[in-house]
Amino acid sequence: MNILAKELNSILEGSIVDDLISDFGKRFYFPKGIVAQSAEAKNKATRFNATVGMATSNGKPMFLNSVRDQISELSETDVFPYAPTPGVLELRNRWRQEMDEKNPSLTGKETSVPLVTSGLTHGLSVLGDMFLNKGDSIVFPDMFWGNYRLIFEGRNEADISTFPFFSDEGGMNIADFEKALSNAPGEKVAFVLNFPNNPTGYTPSTDDGDKIIEMLLKLAKNGKKILAIMDDAYFGLFYEGESLKESLFGKLADLHENILAVKVDGVTKENFAWGFRVGFLTYASKNLSSEVLGAITTKTSGAIRASISNSNKMAQSLVLKSFSSNTYQSEKDAGFKILKERYLKVRDLVKSFESDSPLSALPFNSGYFMTFLYKGDSEKLRIHLLEEYGIGTISIQGKYLRIAYSSVELENLDELYTLINKAAKEIL
Repeated sequence: MNILAKELNSILEGSIVDDLISDFGKRFYFPKGIVAQSAEAKNKATRFNATVGMATSNGKPMFLNSVRDQISELSETDVFPYAPTPGVLELRNRWRQEMDEKNPSLTGKETSVPLVTSGLTHGLSVLGDMFLNKGDSIVFPDMFWGNYRLIFEGRNEADISTFPFFSDEGGMNIADFEKALSNAPGEKVAFVLNFPNNPTGYTPSTDDGDKIIEMLLKLAKNGKKILAIMDDAYFGLFYEGESLKESLFGKLADLHENILAVKVDGVTKENFAWGFRVGFLTYASKNLSSEVLGAITTKTSGAIRASISNSNKMAQSLVLKSFSSNTYQSEKDAGFKILKERYLKVRDLVKSFESDSPLSALPFNSGYFMTFLYKGDSEKLRIHLLEEYGIGTISIQGKYLRIAYSSVELENLDELYTLINKAAKEIL
């Protein structure tokens, strides 16, 4: 094992990170190679800097004018050079500030400085590498984003356990969530919660959020070592008053020494910047020293270095620059208003025909989606809608049909849902 990895492992000894980290994670480190030496040279090489594999002219990165002419608001150094592996530090610090503003329960609590990842998928993938060995248990609701299976099962060979997302009363099924965590073999378990949920568009109530926290605290006190991953891809898109408006990460950040909380979020949906691929990954745990947080950040930076080297510099610069715009918040509010109007319209449409339909809506109150439970074969319905009506939907498990109403104009929702209901009856 590399001496740098050994040094970092010695810092982690006795912490929850040490209890949870994978064999991959133990091996990893950030090399004192080209990147580290180049960073040192940036500060000290006052005469010539011949470290970075980048072409420069007159002290600036070289570029094509055919590209540069299209990017007038950013300087050459904001666009063309490599970004640091962990991300642009100013952006990372600003995102941490934003996290406090959006999650009051997090204010004043110590976390790692958010690492920039190439979208949330990359963040989740890095976490899987860092913390899951073959055969380790990871738990999430039975209604989950399909890429979880590819990441955690296909890539990491972890054992997936699911629980029914909804209780008989229609809220989140916390009792079965607890059973799934408790039944995981050994003392180590990981889980992913994604609110608003993809595919259902559901966020639990504030009361259910408190119950989740109480349940996790009980398990931690009983000796369970827990990796708690908050996939906050759709964070902020909460349309009903009783829904959680904060990430559970805020309360998990200092809940118990046996819980390592991780927040994976980004500008993808929050800031309507899907193609930018700018995500963030942040660690926290009760009484976790800044030295330990630094060590796991360094190891994770090594994992990023080994996979993509670094994330897109121009995208990071654009995001950072947008924060200083006088219209930043009002623009976000305008986007939220459009999505909420679509949600309210869909909520009313579903209620209007559900009593006489083979489709029944699962609870939804947030995000981009809603999902129907279909009495027939949802894959046949999906194909029927596509071939006969030119309507694209997503079939799940042969019985659910996911509708992304976020991508349909308000004035077209009546027609969309009328045709979906019509088609569902035709092939039943």
